[in-house]
Amino acid sequence: MKIAVDAMGGDNAPREIIQGTITAAQAMSDIEFILVGNENIIKQEFPSLPKSISIFHAQEVMAMDESVEALRKKRDSSIWVATKLVKEKTADAVVSAGSTAAQMASALLQFGRIKGIDRPAIATVYPTLKGGKVILDVGANTNVRPEQLVQFAIMGKTYAEEILGLTNPKVALLSNGTEEGKGNDLTVEAHQLLKSASINFIGNIEGRDIPAGNFDVVVCDGFVGNVGIKISEGLGGVLFSLLKQEFERNPRTKLGAALVLPGLKNIKKMMDYAEYGGAPLLGVKGVSIICHGSSGARAIQNAIRVARDCVAGQFIGRIEASINGEGGR
Repeated sequence: MKIAVDAMGGDNAPREIIQGTITAAQAMSDIEFILVGNENIIKQEFPSLPKSISIFHAQEVMAMDESVEALRKKRDSSIWVATKLVKEKTADAVVSAGSTAAQMASALLQFGRIKGIDRPAIATVYPTLKGGKVILDVGANTNVRPEQLVQFAIMGKTYAEEILGLTNPKVALLSNGTEEGKGNDLTVEAHQLLKSASINFIGNIEGRDIPAGNFDVVVCDGFVGNVGIKISEGLGGVLFSLLKQEFERNPRTKLGAALVLPGLKNIKKMMDYAEYGGAPLLGVKGVSIICHGSSGARAIQNAIRVARDCVAGQFIGRIEASINGEGGR
């Protein structure tokens, strides 16, 4: 198996991206890695790389704030070239922490969509009291139709089954109330369609229900999903900052902090997006893993693990079968 890594994409590129790839290479001896990016810059950062890591030169970089139109003029950008390696079967998957819009466009233009999928969706694993659960879409589509939410649900179900190992995953629809008629026109109509879909649909859940984890997959449009997970990220950071302030207030609270610190570290680790790595772009005919723009080495390493599992589990074929009514459970 070969995995192409966009060495130049992300806020911490290229050092953290390369370091994460090196760590992954040390842990996954059966995989070859291709760092895609400016060879001179990569070698300046790391003059020596493990034998399982090669470099594929790409001169240009897509900036985080560049429009997708710029991608058409930057066919030598690291994300386009890394995706092309997968299209040409030189690599089996691509991992990038760069511009999400550029990665989506690269995947759509070069891989194409799976038959039966109108739009791809970004699926992320979200930490809850009952472990990691799947949320999609979290940023690919701000405006969707009800039938597209059904497509997201089927893809999310398949991801939960094949990658997370869940049996007959419980699928919920995110709305502003648990009642069947609650929500806007999109969610009300989607609810009716989901009831008749070949999935274990458990109805609506509200945003406050997500942290409890009484579901396996939750479906929403990309605007709601993206805002929701970013609020969670921000809230988590604020809560830990407030705890730190309180614990440092006086000698007595500092003593208390020493007693609870191991538990707090475990909680923080559970809530850290880096533990879950990247989010697969579901619905395209190739494995493309989207990472948080601020990903560090550990997040990249875990994103590579997600890519490996998707390839090893023949995940694209599983989605094709599920979306076309075959192999459903």
